[in-house]
Amino acid sequence: MKTSATLADIKTEGDIKTLVDALCHKATNDTLLGPRYGAAARIHWPQYLTSQYRYWSTTLLGKQLEEGEPVPALLALPTSGPHIDHWLSLFFSTVEECFAGSKAEEAKLLARQLATRLQTTRVRELPVD
Repeated sequence: MKTSATLADIKTEGDIKTLVDALCHKATNDTLLGPRYGAAARIHWPQYLTSQYRYWSTTLLGKQLEEGEPVPALLALPTSGPHIDHWLSLFFSTVEECFAGSKAEEAKLLARQLATRLQTTRVRELPVD
């Protein structure tokens, strides 16, 4: 197992993909978040992943988008309740398992800010069967 001393920081698009894929794998298999992520997988998974890659590349690596604000249009979790806090906990643990450094810490700060925004802004949620 890697320790924080041996983990690299988030630097590339490949690192963003690693972070998003690891988080989505955890969330898909999670008791609380799994149904929402399962709905995303059945309905919008490629678009959802692309949206997440673009959002985190834009916010962490400064990649420019062709249009608009980078907040993902579709989210696999509701905008209130325990889901947001649980997602944030999974996000933090995923970052800490995969990366260490200033960008990793920035990712956690940005995730906390996104969670706060989601709780105060109405975003289109994915339906759950």
